[in-house]
Amino acid sequence: MNDLFDMHNLIALALPVVESIALAIITAIIGLYVIKWITGKLTKFVEKKSVDPSLKPFLVSLISASLKVLLVISIIGILGINTTSFVAVIAAAGFAVGLAFQGSLANFAGGILLLTLRPFKVGDYVEANGLNGTVQAVQILYTELVTPDNKVIYIPNGSVSNASIINYSVKDTRRVDFQFGVGYEADSDKVISVLKEIVDEHALVLREPEPFVRMSEHADSAVVYTVRAWVNAGDYWTVYFDIIETVKKRFDEENISIPYPQMDVHIEKRQ
Repeated sequence: MNDLFDMHNLIALALPVVESIALAIITAIIGLYVIKWITGKLTKFVEKKSVDPSLKPFLVSLISASLKVLLVISIIGILGINTTSFVAVIAAAGFAVGLAFQGSLANFAGGILLLTLRPFKVGDYVEANGLNGTVQAVQILYTELVTPDNKVIYIPNGSVSNASIINYSVKDTRRVDFQFGVGYEADSDKVISVLKEIVDEHALVLREPEPFVRMSEHADSAVVYTVRAWVNAGDYWTVYFDIIETVKKRFDEENISIPYPQMDVHIEKRQ
């Protein structure tokens, strides 16, 4: 009789706990589904609206994270844990948590800073923290870059916001710089004339500012000629490769010698 009484009491005590756990599990499953649905709807909404592309993924990530935090607090309340006490414990442990996650907090703050100062936007080609690529998204903690060979780079926002950023897409025009080494025996006037002709004949080279062609250095094994031409930003690489190829062909035709091995020439990395 006592055994039956004890079993009845045990079931009576365990039943509310089991119910709470079951309700918490159901709430978690439904809650995650609802959050996924909300973020999906939000993504479609911001895509339709004239929201800045840089802000879209950040907003979605922030709202998703906030909803998940609220879900966790709700589940804790369902389990019978006093949420007020829970929040107090979190606040008391805030300093330790802040130290443990200071990198993530710095990245979050960096994301806010990037979206406020706007050094770049989605679609810009940038060099940040020593890495190059087209900005694909500014997430809550990371900035996504896509390299010209289609690799995705995730850079912590804290690093990006504290690093020097080169944005190659802000201006409509860019300058293409070349340096060509020519043998000392070549006629300098002829070399300059040929180089000017090559640049002037290229349809994508802008006439203003005027292209620059001058002798710039007496190197150990060659005379160096510098060529600078302004182009529309989207034509940069087309003009770069066209001029390089044309100069070689024309120098061969004009019997202008190019020392071999060619002198080391520094060309900046560009998109």
